[in-house]
Amino acid sequence: MTLDNFRPHLKWIYRPFVNLSIKIGIKPDHFTIASFFVALFAGIAFYFGEVVPGTFFIMCNAAFDSMDGAVARAMNIQSKKGDFLDHVVDRYADIFIITGIFAGGFAPWPIGVFALTGVFMVSYLGTQAQAVGVGRYYGGILGRADRLLLLIIAGLLTIVFPAGVYGLPFLGWLLVIFGLIGNLTAIQRFIFVWNELK
Repeated sequence: MTLDNFRPHLKWIYRPFVNLSIKIGIKPDHFTIASFFVALFAGIAFYFGEVVPGTFFIMCNAAFDSMDGAVARAMNIQSKKGDFLDHVVDRYADIFIITGIFAGGFAPWPIGVFALTGVFMVSYLGTQAQAVGVGRYYGGILGRADRLLLLIIAGLLTIVFPAGVYGLPFLGWLLVIFGLIGNLTAIQRFIFVWNELK
C-alpha cells in the first residue's frame, strides 16, 4: 500500500488552505500548472548542484499536487480534463526532477535511466489498469506520494551529509531505490491487473 491511499485521510491538514484558495479564487488547474513549474525549477536547481532550493521546490510540488485534487473535490468540479492535465504534469515533474538529479552529477546516467524506467512503469500500469476496465490502481510499494516524500528526505540528507555513502549522495541512492522498487511495484501492479482480467 502506498501513501497515495492515505490522501483522503489527510483532509484535516489542508482543509484550511483549500478554503482559503476557494475564497481568493484559485482554481485546481492553477495548482496543477504551478506544480509543473516548481518541478521544473527543482530539476534546474539539482542540475546546478543546488540541493536546498531543489528540495524546497519538491516540497512545493508535493503541496500543489495535493491541493489541485483537494480544491476540485471541495468545489465539486472534478473533470476528465483536470485529471488528464494532472497526469501529464505529474509525468513531466518526474522527468524534470529525476533528470535534474542525475544530470547534476548526483548519480551516473545509467542509474538515472533505471530510475525513470521504474517510475514511468509504475505510473503507466496504474492508469493502464483503468484503460482495460479494471479501474485505476495505486497498489504496490512505491506510488507518487511515496516518491515525493522520499525525495524530500533524500534531499535533506544530502544537505546534511553531502558526501553520501560509499561515494554516492543520498539523492543518487534514492534513484537506485526508484529503479529497483519502482520496477517491483510495476510487477505487483501487473500481476494484480492480470488476475483481475477475465
